[in-house]
Amino acid sequence: MSSTRAFNKINTPTHRSRWEIFLAVLGPGLVVMLADTDVGSIITAAQSGAQWGFKLLLLQFILMPILYIVQELTVRLGIFTGKGHGELISETFGKGWAYLSVAGLSVATTGALLTEFSGVAGVSNLYGLPRSVGVALAAVTLLTIVWTGSYRRVERIALIMGLFELVFFGIAWASHPSIHEMLNGLLHAPITNDDYMMLVAANIGAVIMPWMVFYQQSAVADKGLHPEHYRHARWDTAVGAIITQAVMAAVLIATAATIGRLNPNAPLNTVHQLSEAIIPYLGDTWGRIVFSLGILGAGMVAAIVASLAGAWGWGEVTGFRHSLEHHPKDAPWFYGIYTAIIVAGAAAVITIPDLVSLDIGVEVMNALLLPMVLGFLVALSIKALPAEHRLRGPYLWLVLFVVILAGGLGVYGGLTSLPDTVLRAAMQPQSWG
Repeated sequence: MSSTRAFNKINTPTHRSRWEIFLAVLGPGLVVMLADTDVGSIITAAQSGAQWGFKLLLLQFILMPILYIVQELTVRLGIFTGKGHGELISETFGKGWAYLSVAGLSVATTGALLTEFSGVAGVSNLYGLPRSVGVALAAVTLLTIVWTGSYRRVERIALIMGLFELVFFGIAWASHPSIHEMLNGLLHAPITNDDYMMLVAANIGAVIMPWMVFYQQSAVADKGLHPEHYRHARWDTAVGAIITQAVMAAVLIATAATIGRLNPNAPLNTVHQLSEAIIPYLGDTWGRIVFSLGILGAGMVAAIVASLAGAWGWGEVTGFRHSLEHHPKDAPWFYGIYTAIIVAGAAAVITIPDLVSLDIGVEVMNALLLPMVLGFLVALSIKALPAEHRLRGPYLWLVLFVVILAGGLGVYGGLTSLPDTVLRAAMQPQSWG
């Protein structure tokens, strides 16, 4: 195990029950999955329901095992090597490839922070607050959480924030969806329609983010999980995959039953537009509160995960101390990079009037990075793991199929959505609301 993290092992005496051990291990998988349902993913699910009703609902459930298969590899690598993703790439393939991977991570992290802080700005707008106030408060909160906490404290706070996303189940219930229409939508998929396939690709591209891979492997190592925790860590990841895609399904159901039924052409490109479209169906006061909690939960947990992934990634590649168990005085570069990521993202959303045009390049670059990130993940799972835990046989071919499918459709979704994104940039002077 990496020397900076050896002291953080979980003590699991033999008298502890399986449930006690599972609860002790629980965290990295659930946190990263809740972060996966970020502001951008929620908007994607909302667009899917508004435009196509329930015809993309089945895809949300199909994506559960795909998400699990990919993220389970990070659990294997973190537990059986004790090293983060960047560190393992550096040791296995060399510094050059490691710096390339972490440079790609930086682009993905930048895009994530812009999206999440834009969501916070949108919620601020709902209450008549200047976006600078809401975004600044969010940034200060994120800095305070990490600068004053250990790994476990940060993990617990991230879990609490992420659980606010569960309000979308209540929103879906309040929308009173038709069971008959839902079942009918599950059985009909217009795969010959280009617009439909573009949203299929967007949903697949939204389910796996480059920063998720870096975060979960580094979190597993920083938490000190070791081989006897492997089974419980896999369950942590599986439960997270089910919950995050269930949240996506809930958002889709809510918009399909309301906006999709009465106003399917409503623009849903920003948090403000989504709130204007869906809150009237929920009641102005409580609808606004519940919707805001869901968006803030999604945005804040994703911001924590993405920014920590960036700080861990650079720490692992350069070799400076990179653990939340270190005091900021002992790991200044780690905390400094985390701070720089948060401040830069917040400053961009506050000061740049036209974020849509900036998002164009970030979205496409993020999609193009996915094959590289997944390629490294599979290559490490074949080469860097102990022989008995390496990918091989039929499961290797299954993983390769899933990775090629996810990476290919992610790129397709990013490139085919480029014309629409350019059009949005031309029509909307601001994207923060």
